[in-house]
Amino acid sequence: MILDTTLRDGSYVINFGFSAEQTTNIAVGLEKAKIPYIEIGHGIGLNASEKGLGTATHSDEEYAIAAKTNLRHSKWGMFAIPGICDLQHLDMCIDLEMDFIRIGVGVDNHEVAYPFIEKTKKAGMLTCVNFMKSYSRPPHIFEQVARDTIQSGADYIYLVDSAGNLTPETTRQYCERIQDISYGFHGHNNLGLANANAIVAYGLGAKIIDTSLQGLGRSAGNTQTEQFIAILQRMDKAKDIDLLHLIDISDKYVRPLIKNAGTDGLDLICGFAGFHSSYMSEIRDIALEFNVDPRCLIIELCKETLDAAPVSELRKIAQVLRENSMTLNEICKISMERYFGNEQRDL
Repeated sequence: MILDTTLRDGSYVINFGFSAEQTTNIAVGLEKAKIPYIEIGHGIGLNASEKGLGTATHSDEEYAIAAKTNLRHSKWGMFAIPGICDLQHLDMCIDLEMDFIRIGVGVDNHEVAYPFIEKTKKAGMLTCVNFMKSYSRPPHIFEQVARDTIQSGADYIYLVDSAGNLTPETTRQYCERIQDISYGFHGHNNLGLANANAIVAYGLGAKIIDTSLQGLGRSAGNTQTEQFIAILQRMDKAKDIDLLHLIDISDKYVRPLIKNAGTDGLDLICGFAGFHSSYMSEIRDIALEFNVDPRCLIIELCKETLDAAPVSELRKIAQVLRENSMTLNEICKISMERYFGNEQRDL
């Protein structure tokens, strides 16, 4: 089944600025196209605005009410990262009878999801655990954590390609290990492989595939809903979904939100190296301080770690890069300015 995350992951692209009207129009359009699951809310998840992680246009409750009021058949839900939100933030979701929750955790700290699983399952909510940056750990470790989490009560676990780093072959290596449990796949398109990886996961038993209209999502975006459905229908699958209606609502409501065409070089390097864009502010600061190429900084860092960006380590790498004359050039400055927007006007 398809879980469309335009109204959650896509909100990164517009500074978490979806209005209640846009949420209603897109969600209702997805429902009319017979998309079964629709995720809404702040891109980072519950309580992110209050934590100062980007202020959304509306509160979590207002987004939830927009979905609950207007959807009749499709299931709706939100994202939750323990530590950004607490168990008490689930009370609103339960009170409004939200259909599903997705809990975002790292592979190494998966046990923080367990109290959230217990609470949402007790409330009768479909509960998924998304292992952010899944590729940061080898398949056999991912498999064990996935099995432990299913054993703890989660309905689904997710293989999450947060940096768009996976290839069809590496996707296969992870999926083959978990074919016998209920899992989903969330891909990013930094290497242009999100659709291909999603097809591999689907073929190897993934029960849920995340997509978004126009591929709208953080960094280089996600598996694209209308493209992925077109691929499935070419395979004689997903015939119940109205592809033409998906294209219509995508063109009407989502395509106008896309301001920059083409692929940003930094997004590509994130996928190449396995770097999560949430650490990009650290890269920016150190690259500017040492006047070194941020792409080289990302590549060298990811040789050491795929799930952190410690400033002390970045400084060491930057010093070596500067000594080797891997400094910012004019073309790279343009790319940084485009990526960071107004924050880079001093370049």
